[in-house]
Amino acid sequence: MYAGIRPLRGNDLPWEQAGTKIEPQVTADGIHIWPFDEDFPIDVRFLEFGRQPHVRLRRHDYLEVFYQCSGKAVWEIRQRSLESERGALVALGNSLYHRIRRCVGPSLRGVVLYFLPRLILGDTPGSEEVEYLAPLLDQDETFPHVIAPETGIPERAYEWVMRIHEELPARSNRARLAVKTYLRMLLYLLVEHYESLGVLKETGDERQRSISRLQPLFEFMDRHYGEKISVERAAAVLNMSRSRFMHFFRNTTGQSFVTYLTRFRIARAEWLLENTGKSISEISYEVGFCDQSYFSQKFRELTHMSPSRYRNHVRGLRSSGFPGPATDTH
Repeated sequence: MYAGIRPLRGNDLPWEQAGTKIEPQVTADGIHIWPFDEDFPIDVRFLEFGRQPHVRLRRHDYLEVFYQCSGKAVWEIRQRSLESERGALVALGNSLYHRIRRCVGPSLRGVVLYFLPRLILGDTPGSEEVEYLAPLLDQDETFPHVIAPETGIPERAYEWVMRIHEELPARSNRARLAVKTYLRMLLYLLVEHYESLGVLKETGDERQRSISRLQPLFEFMDRHYGEKISVERAAAVLNMSRSRFMHFFRNTTGQSFVTYLTRFRIARAEWLLENTGKSISEISYEVGFCDQSYFSQKFRELTHMSPSRYRNHVRGLRSSGFPGPATDTH
């Protein structure tokens, strides 16, 4: 390991609770919006996950590399279930819905690198720049996202991520040059690895078009999630038949529309519990549940705690020094 790299599990690292950090930034259409520096869109974060992570399926415009420092994770990537262990690397592009569904064993910690493709591509990308991003852009439903520790790739990638972290925020030209150099070295590792597996394909433009096709529905949900939204009403927003809509939505997002809507409503309820003094009955009604007992039932199913316990849990995290959720974007 290079000199100057911080300890793998050092307590000096700025660990953050993933649920309260990420979930409030996920929009109605399941997009995680990260507050990048507009002039230099790259960030390194240190995330800690509970046994039951409270983060919805999501995608994002940025590209992500996740190095697992401890624990064992069960990922849901589209309709697939993948496992990762301590020392593994997970490569995530910007088209497939994903989340960590479950943590096994002790606390799961990971170092994540987020960056927008334009950091590498620039304004006039050439073939060389595009090739650097191929492993993160060319991901289909069979892509091997998890890179095992024994390949040696994860540890080397982690070293480059930590070098990037040491340079951020990159205020000087020298620091920015260093960050871009380290990022290219990391990406080259991924290119070599995935080329050796023979899995690099053309970019998934069709998936992007499918997600864009759903955009009017996501916008409708964001305005009307407190009202009754049936499958028929959702299909009508997209001018589709009920059966075609159900198939199209599941094929694009990896879950049924009813499940997606319920998770979105519960996520909105989580934000209200964390950031307002409204009663549970008020919140239940506001997010579209007419029956408070049914709301509590669904909330418990998805978060593994009651609404009141969730509110107390978040307040306890804040009082212990963990950062609270980001400002609501709606």
